[in-house]
Amino acid sequence: MTTPGSSADDYWRPPGAGAPAEAPNPTGVANPTGTPSPPATTPASEYTGPPPTIPPPADWQPPLHLQPPPPRQLPRQDLPALDLAEQRAQRLTWTIGAVAAVILLALSCAFCLRLMR
Repeated sequence: MTTPGSSADDYWRPPGAGAPAEAPNPTGVANPTGTPSPPATTPASEYTGPPPTIPPPADWQPPLHLQPPPPRQLPRQDLPALDLAEQRAQRLTWTIGAVAAVILLALSCAFCLRLMR
């Protein structure tokens, strides 16, 4: 529930941007604990950036807990056999394409002849 003259987003706005300095009190009591409220501080007018960081020493590395084994040697490739297989695959692809083209041409011719009759 919002008070008159405020919106539901006032709670999420930073202090000094038109919102109250404290979070709204849902109970409606001025100070339920009886302790005095802290003095209001003025927020910084601009962002000063993140705090400075301290870089690690130049020789620092993360701890190494497990040393992986070196990579194994892959078998050598038979380049002439690979070229031969690639040529066979290309020949098969061209053959299938040629057969498909002949079938489409025959169907197109049959369709055109049927339209002429």
